[in-house]
Amino acid sequence: MEFKDYYKILGVERNATEDDIKRAYRKLARKFHPDVNKEEGAEAKFKEVGEANDVLSDPEKRAAYDQLGKDYQPGQEFRPPPNWDAGFEFSGKPGAGDFSDFFESIFGGARAERPGRAHTTFRMRGEDHHAKIVIDLQDALEGATRTITLRVPELDEGGHVLVRDKSLTVQIPKGVTEGQSIRLKGQGSPGMGGGPAGDLYLEIRFKPEQRYRVVGKDLYLDLPVAPWEAALGASVKMPTPAGAIMLKVPPGSAHGRELRVRGRGIPATPPGDLYAVLKIVWPPATNEKARQIYEEMAKELAFDPRANLGV
Repeated sequence: MEFKDYYKILGVERNATEDDIKRAYRKLARKFHPDVNKEEGAEAKFKEVGEANDVLSDPEKRAAYDQLGKDYQPGQEFRPPPNWDAGFEFSGKPGAGDFSDFFESIFGGARAERPGRAHTTFRMRGEDHHAKIVIDLQDALEGATRTITLRVPELDEGGHVLVRDKSLTVQIPKGVTEGQSIRLKGQGSPGMGGGPAGDLYLEIRFKPEQRYRVVGKDLYLDLPVAPWEAALGASVKMPTPAGAIMLKVPPGSAHGRELRVRGRGIPATPPGDLYAVLKIVWPPATNEKARQIYEEMAKELAFDPRANLGV
């Protein structure tokens, strides 16, 4: 997928004001509108211009696009980094639209309604805002109070997009799962005509964890075992978020077998489980004694690991 330069598509500079973008869009929309331009490719160009305007005329989308695209050139291979939008605050709700794969890879098909575009009554509740935050797994396991900083795009008096920082103290509840949202009442847009403020919804994502993999409420841990522990069975020490335990490895366990420890995952309601994924680790044959043992095994066991391949 190629990176799209929305500024180039509209023919404006990167420091263009809101009015500059509005004028450029109106001019190009009239030029390529399918009702007036029957040339081949005009409809596709019309959609492309509309997509560029949808992003650059929205301070929130524009600020996020500028942050993400500062290291890319038009036509360059593009793939958005994981959680690239963490900390950006967006208003409105997702909507449908005829957008390119490039747009959807960034905004997920979201099309937020901007304040003031829709007809409103005098008293109206403020818009809800949405942001993604990335937390440590330990915060979900134990609960925590964290101070987060969100980047909030807004327009200055000249119509340029500025990004200000907003710091909030957030209570992360014990047992929160990835993808779940924390609601901060009244932290969205102010209401109109005395209406209540909207809410802020923080979508939870976990930082990459070296020890555990998270799947829903469950945790997965790669547990190394010796060949004789897997073959003969054994009780081995394994870590859990709540402390080490002794895990019984059944005789004849294969590499990759999953052993469940109930209730040792994320402490939701009901709690998740912890899965030990067995990884059989063979000692290296780095000395004469080890080589003799392997040679004896090869002779005495007569084991063919490829017997079921028919070769």
